[in-house]
Amino acid sequence: MYLVQDKGGAIALMLAALVFLGTWPAIMNFLEQRGRKLQHTYLDYSITNLLVAIVFALTFGQFGHSDDGQPNFLTQLGQDNGPSVAFALAGGLVLSVGNLACQYAWPFVGLSATEVISASITVVIESTEFESQGGQEANGTFCLGSALHKSNDKDIKRKLQLALKEQGSTEELKTRPAVGAAEPSELESGVNVPTTETKTVIGSAEFLKQLEDKRAVKVGSANYLFGLSIVLVAGLCFSLFSPAFNLATNDQWNSLKPNVPHLVVYTAFFYFSIAAFVFGFGINLLFLYRPAMGLPKSSFPAYVADWNGRPWALLAGVLCGCGNGFQFMGGQAAGYAAADAVQALPLVSTFWGILIFGEYHRSSRKTYVLLVSMLVMFIAAVAILMSSSGHRKS
Repeated sequence: MYLVQDKGGAIALMLAALVFLGTWPAIMNFLEQRGRKLQHTYLDYSITNLLVAIVFALTFGQFGHSDDGQPNFLTQLGQDNGPSVAFALAGGLVLSVGNLACQYAWPFVGLSATEVISASITVVIESTEFESQGGQEANGTFCLGSALHKSNDKDIKRKLQLALKEQGSTEELKTRPAVGAAEPSELESGVNVPTTETKTVIGSAEFLKQLEDKRAVKVGSANYLFGLSIVLVAGLCFSLFSPAFNLATNDQWNSLKPNVPHLVVYTAFFYFSIAAFVFGFGINLLFLYRPAMGLPKSSFPAYVADWNGRPWALLAGVLCGCGNGFQFMGGQAAGYAAADAVQALPLVSTFWGILIFGEYHRSSRKTYVLLVSMLVMFIAAVAILMSSSGHRKS
């Protein structure tokens, strides 16, 4: 079994995990905005996410030094470690539910706000569980994120209402010829007819209407609380994952029999990925024929034939799997502080959300103030959580 020996290498792994875990949601959101069915994307993602865990277990978890206290992966498969395996499976289940909830929350709340709000819920519960600091700041982040989502929702509706009024005025102007308008013969021949190409401005009403037409989930006039409730479910699930994984690898409840070694991170990673795959793949097979939230139906043959965006979905699964694997590898060597740094992954998602998806472009001053305040408060929460990690009770 391979163990990271120095903290420098461990921190490098944690930084890579931070980037990977903050990037794969952006890829999934990208595919939804391009109209690919959510079920198809999640099915592809689930496959490669599981394959990465298997590769980690059979390579890093199998080769290298091992002893009775830290056996290799294949050795642990035959040991009597059922309670720890159950905790690992439970962790994979709640993580998969959280990821699935996020996939349905992104269209309603946006990538940036979804990731920050769900992570802030995790920090609040984690700081309470381990009696560490950062909970108050994370609670403030949640409140600011909720206010940001509400303000941005109002901005979007105001843009669309103004666009409808302008469109009505334009229709009236079209009923009478403008001064200097070209004659029909000129229009047919193209003589003396000036042409201008209009480019859709990111964040404009036209941009939002085009996005709504293309995307897989039609947001429409959904109440802002609907999306926020989905994010709340995701955050609660994420907050349960870390305790379950800790119980699987550290056995704080002494549920294992005497002389039975704790699960190493690679074995726990394998089991929780199995549970995540079984739930994620199974529920999305069901969603093909009975989709949630009124989405169009699909079928398994249609999924197999859908290669539009499949490489991106497969890449998302690889990034998520590698991000989780690197987090576990680095965390066991660098300790709590480096592990908590991964909680900052929403900052990476926010970068992609604003840069690629045009979130919050052409918004009101209030929305911008809330966005900056939320990010500053979230950074403070993660920093305080990291600084207090060395004083946690085991």
